[in-house]
Amino acid sequence: MSGTETGLTWVDTHCHVYDERTPGGADGSIANAKANDVNKVIVIGTDASTTRLALNIAARHDNVWATVGLHPHDAKLGFDTVAPFVGDATAAQLIERRIVAIGECGLDFHYDHSDRQVQREVFAQHISLAKELDLTLVIHTRNAWPDTFDVLDAEGMPDRVVFHCFTGDVDEARQAVHRGAWLSFSGIVTFNKADDIRRAAQFCPADKMLTETDAPWLAPVPHRGKENEPANVRLIGECLAQVRGENLADVARMTVANAHAAFPGIGHSSDIAR
Repeated sequence: MSGTETGLTWVDTHCHVYDERTPGGADGSIANAKANDVNKVIVIGTDASTTRLALNIAARHDNVWATVGLHPHDAKLGFDTVAPFVGDATAAQLIERRIVAIGECGLDFHYDHSDRQVQREVFAQHISLAKELDLTLVIHTRNAWPDTFDVLDAEGMPDRVVFHCFTGDVDEARQAVHRGAWLSFSGIVTFNKADDIRRAAQFCPADKMLTETDAPWLAPVPHRGKENEPANVRLIGECLAQVRGENLADVARMTVANAHAAFPGIGHSSDIAR
């Protein structure tokens, strides 16, 4: 599984390249991603300002899409701060504006920057909107797995759900996949002490596995400790291939196909520019 294998393409399903720490800035990092065969990128909104930035970046690049969401840290700001980005638009109109998902949203009981009940309520509002618009739901969960599943079960799963930056063990992976969700693996899967996440990656059905960078954070080994960028998503794919004992080309093909299934608004896997 050589890191120099050519002809493979990748999708970064989750990044924050509007952050000033991103190497090369938003436009430079997108160009570098394409130069490194990462040909489609989804930029994630986490509040009103970052959602606006994500939409602006997507408008400038034909291989970039955006999401609308309120991170659980910022749930205290209120769902109404991001809802206007969707307004009364139809799903088709939103896709034309390059909006392909609702989120990231969810529960974070590690930091508790927002009251837990407020987090639950705002999470439920995101779920409802994703279902109403038939858009993918992108979930952030930390130290809150039981509550996350409880809210999802109470509200009803949208047709497409992605657990971004998956950090659970096999049990959480099994529960998520049982509900039909995709598991998106970040650079954490390459970290020395991340055996639980690697076990989850081994378990994950091939058709439920995604790759992401969460750039500019969580740079994979050997870049850990440095700022991250979408071009590094291949390193995550290489780790997944090693952990699963699979050919790198098969992991690339499957994760690209899965990205298009999880986020149909980004087009078809056959239309990736080479």
